[in-house]
This record gives sequence, structure tokens and C-alpha cells, in this order.
Amino acid sequence: MRNITMITMIAYASCVGSSQAHDAKSGWKYDGFCCNGNNHTGDCQMIPTKNVKVTKGGYEISLGPGDHRLVTRHHNFSLPQSEARRSKDEDYHLCLYPTEDTLRCFYAPDMGF
Repeated sequence: MRNITMITMIAYASCVGSSQAHDAKSGWKYDGFCCNGNNHTGDCQMIPTKNVKVTKGGYEISLGPGDHRLVTRHHNFSLPQSEARRSKDEDYHLCLYPTEDTLRCFYAPDMGF
């Protein structure tokens, strides 16, 4: 059991370390686990506030073509508040990886409460 835990930790560390996380337009860096690529090809970027609905338990995110560089068709994602990461600016950001169908990370601004 201990060997399995150690192998899992090593695999996770190597994946995180090999990521090419890039900066958000406002200057802060996306987490390595979330982001792959650069400012032009990366899977993380700011999304319009109008696409995010804050619900009692979390967030409803609706995306269409033009809302994120990887989105080619309409998507609806639901995410519990506990799984959101804190945005370091006043905007929402979303990482889609390995395809546009998979929400890898979601960043939400501090709600002030």
C-alpha cells in the first residue's frame, strides 16, 4: 500500500512539474496542474462574467463559441463552490483540458463574504 501511495505522489509531482502554466492577462500565473500551453495556445483564460451564475451550492457555467479559445460548441458545466480556485483578479477564469468537454479548473473572484 505504501508503494502505491509513493508511486502516485511521484507521478503527480512529475505531471505538475512538467506543465507549462502561463500568466493570466492581468499578470498572475495559473496553477501548473490546471494550465497547459502559453498565452496563445493555453487551455486557461478569462471568461465573461455573464457566462457564470452563482448558485446556492456553487457555479453554473455556460460557454459558447467565442467565450473561450477552445470552445467550438455550446457547453454547460456545474461546479461545487468547494472545487473553485480563487482568482487573483476580479474575473472568472476557466481551464479546459484535455478537450473542450472537460473543465479542469475554474477560478472565481473573492465574493467578499
